[in-house]
Amino acid sequence: MKRRTKIVVLGSALLLTAGVASAATASDAPRGREAAALTGAAELYRSDGDDITFSFDAHLAARDKADPAKATGTFEFSHYLNGSGARAEVRVDCLLTGGKVAVVSGVITESDLPGAEGRRVGVTVHDLGRHDRLGYSWAATGSPSEGNEPPKCVSSAPFEKVEKGTGDFTVVPWQPEL
Repeated sequence: MKRRTKIVVLGSALLLTAGVASAATASDAPRGREAAALTGAAELYRSDGDDITFSFDAHLAARDKADPAKATGTFEFSHYLNGSGARAEVRVDCLLTGGKVAVVSGVITESDLPGAEGRRVGVTVHDLGRHDRLGYSWAATGSPSEGNEPPKCVSSAPFEKVEKGTGDFTVVPWQPEL
């Protein structure tokens, strides 16, 4: 064979092999990523020495992309100072994300704060790598035990600073079909 013909045949064979390999890889991949997610944990910074922690495991499945109220998962928070305070576990009822910001809400399922169980709360996270920020609905509505609940997927701006070295939030941005 002439040199030019050999190059064309070899090039075609390489392209065909690459196409088959990428098709196999694509078929082995999951059918799609989840529609949105918020995961991770952090402590908040307070100069008075408060012990404040938040952790999240909230997800919106790809099949539920059109309805953030179908989000699932949990989040927890606690706030203690000089031995007194409270903690709560929350069942997620809504998750909205955009870019590196997530707003998650849910209903408190377990808490040592009297009157808080059964109340909705919301939290906002801004995933900024080493400088994450966080906000929570009770900054505006008062203690969850007071009964002032936000609607689903509502919280405050992320005004609190995460303690240096503790923030490891990951936000998967929601991309609804508009």
